[in-house]
Amino acid sequence: MSVGQALHSDHQLARLLQIGIVLEEVVEARVSRHNQSMTTDSALAPEVASLLDDAATESAHHRERLEELISDLDAESVAYEEIEALVEAQYGQAEAAAFDDVLYDQLCNEETAYKFYDDLLTAIDDSNSQFSIDQDRLRCVLGEIREEEAEGVKAVTELMERIDWCRHRN
Repeated sequence: MSVGQALHSDHQLARLLQIGIVLEEVVEARVSRHNQSMTTDSALAPEVASLLDDAATESAHHRERLEELISDLDAESVAYEEIEALVEAQYGQAEAAAFDDVLYDQLCNEETAYKFYDDLLTAIDDSNSQFSIDQDRLRCVLGEIREEEAEGVKAVTELMERIDWCRHRN
């Protein structure tokens, strides 16, 4: 099952929504690891920590919204272990301790999530299937999540630019 394929059933849609949940879980786990490994020897450390905390909170909210969509579908869940292994193999990365590495990793997380939700919306739009969930609601929720991921990309990029500016100023 690929997000690039047309969707033909509630089961396929549920599986893709579960992949979204696992992507959000990966973001939360990585934020936690980054917060534990970051040094605080910079004036921007609180700003980086705040950005990461906001990302974790947003990911938790996205998971809840995706879980609500899945519960409204007429489909059996796929084992999370199976999906989690797939996501970790595809999106797992090495530890990052420096701000540049932490922010670059967070940027990759935000961009990956944005692309996933964008592709999922395209797959839903390209599908001729009727799902057991209100499709306007489905598109609305996924569109809102996608836009929040786009805002996350922008926030990380702006912070990276500020850090780079501060370094060049000194």
